[in-house]
Amino acid sequence: MSQLFTGFQLGDLALPNRMVMAPMTRVRAGADGLATASMAAYYAQRASAGLIVSEGVQPSLLGQSNPGTPGLHTAEQVASWRPVTDAVHVNGGRIFAQLMHGGRVSHPETTGLVPVGPSAVAATGDVFTPNGPRPAPVPRALETAEVPEQAWSYADAARRAIEAGFDGVELHGANGYLISQFLSTNANLRTDGYGGSVANRIRFAVEAVTATVDAVGAARTGIRLSPGGVFWGVEETEIPELYEALLTELARLDIAYVHVEATAEQDVLLGLRKAWPGVLIVNPVLPMGPKQAGQAEADHWLGLGAELISFGRGFIANPDLVERMRAGLPLAPVDAATFYQGGDQGYLTYPTHHYA
Repeated sequence: MSQLFTGFQLGDLALPNRMVMAPMTRVRAGADGLATASMAAYYAQRASAGLIVSEGVQPSLLGQSNPGTPGLHTAEQVASWRPVTDAVHVNGGRIFAQLMHGGRVSHPETTGLVPVGPSAVAATGDVFTPNGPRPAPVPRALETAEVPEQAWSYADAARRAIEAGFDGVELHGANGYLISQFLSTNANLRTDGYGGSVANRIRFAVEAVTATVDAVGAARTGIRLSPGGVFWGVEETEIPELYEALLTELARLDIAYVHVEATAEQDVLLGLRKAWPGVLIVNPVLPMGPKQAGQAEADHWLGLGAELISFGRGFIANPDLVERMRAGLPLAPVDAATFYQGGDQGYLTYPTHHYA
């Protein structure tokens, strides 16, 4: 039997398998960023995953990237998440909330606020708004004194996540959002202590993780990274040095895991595996790329030293992905047209193999 289907101890959590449901934006939240009954059903359907990482959850209104996404910055939002986490737990699952601050990847039509970023440099491409796609606006560059407040927003949301019943949180440090923007060399043109050198560019990420660890504990804190990723136009230089420096600092905090996307060459990722002494989750194919992760890719990275493997599109179309892969059953194809359209079609309507 593949190691993929063996148990794993992640801090205080006993995972029945090494399959992680990757965080995926589905824009099904209700008004004011509230979680819904459909979201509870969606995550409960997939509770056989060793660990679920939720869709990106904004830690503040300023941090909201897309319309239709949920938050964890009001008491009402906390209350709305409790039926979701309860449903996952009743069905035997475990779930972390992914905390996602969009930074410059946002729009005033979505939040009523001017987006912020490390520098006044717009993201590449159009961003989603309630009125359709709009060119990414130029963000307001954060003043030095304001930066810690944005780092603390992750910790504040983490406290609310635990109150809402989540087992832990994952900071979204990937894919061109705020933490990733600070790591970048073209989105971050700062000349203060948060820009320029590798040590300065990792500072915001380290402060955000440190604040979260102080808030909810290291065993309940993870982070997702996309080394060398170019999402929303971010660019990075000195990639091995940048991420080795970041992982060295994160290792001192003894966090639950680092979740890495396959956005760099394998030899670069293997170097990071050597630099990171803790639990490593690998998303083994390029997110939203042409290839979908399967058993072969999972076994390959388990053989290279990853402890856990995350799957995205496979879990969308196959709520029973673990059971299908364990039994060698065919996987249902995913309908990309329903990723973000809202409603239950393409959300709750994928059957298990027994009913397909």
